[in-house]
Amino acid sequence: MSVARPVLVVQHEDECPAAWFGDWLAEAGVPLDVRRAYGPDPLPTHLDAHAGLLVLGGAMGANDDAVAPWLGGTKTLLREAVATEVPVLGICLGHQLLAVATGGRVDKNGAGRQCGLLPVGWTSEAAADPLFGPLVRAGGYDQPVAVQWNVDVVTALPPSAVALAHTSGGTVQAMRVAPAAWGIQSHPEAGAAVVGAWMDGDGGTRGAAEQRLLAALEPAEQRLRAAWQRLAVSFAAQCATVR
Repeated sequence: MSVARPVLVVQHEDECPAAWFGDWLAEAGVPLDVRRAYGPDPLPTHLDAHAGLLVLGGAMGANDDAVAPWLGGTKTLLREAVATEVPVLGICLGHQLLAVATGGRVDKNGAGRQCGLLPVGWTSEAAADPLFGPLVRAGGYDQPVAVQWNVDVVTALPPSAVALAHTSGGTVQAMRVAPAAWGIQSHPEAGAAVVGAWMDGDGGTRGAAEQRLLAALEPAEQRLRAAWQRLAVSFAAQCATVR
């Protein structure tokens, strides 16, 4: 599999790179155009030169355009991707931005901050989904799904969106908002090294939840990689259809 045009990667912070997911896309033959939008890398105004769009996580909120002025341009690109069926995947903040950009709603999680490895709750639609289906049909990863590190969540899906996974409390974990547009609240790209950088970048915060997460990650990394690489390969296959 190879993709002629690159996938545009929108990065919001130094500590939130594409990490494993970027490595897996590269291994699948997908070139990456990484834009560190918080720094010197301007976002393109259109996706004409790209085969896909990957929007990463960050500490800011999906409605914090005044704090992070590139978020407006990111939402414009997300809407373009949906309209033109350029494959798009939003991770954590990217998932929330996709929801807001297409008519959904994001709020603080009423259950409080999520931090840890949480079980996946696939919905009945997930097995047939073009992106998540290969992961689900392969048995998925039905214990810890991936790193959860967030305060905000999608509280109202965009019109016509489909929930593909929920937490046990009903919070949306994954969604499809259009035929080629998906979001995931958790962090399939993150292992112990990335989580450690988040802790260091968060004033060295190492509370009980953070310590438990870091301790759980190292022995889980092999299983996490085996499960979530399937999602990256599936996304690469979606991008390979764009000419």
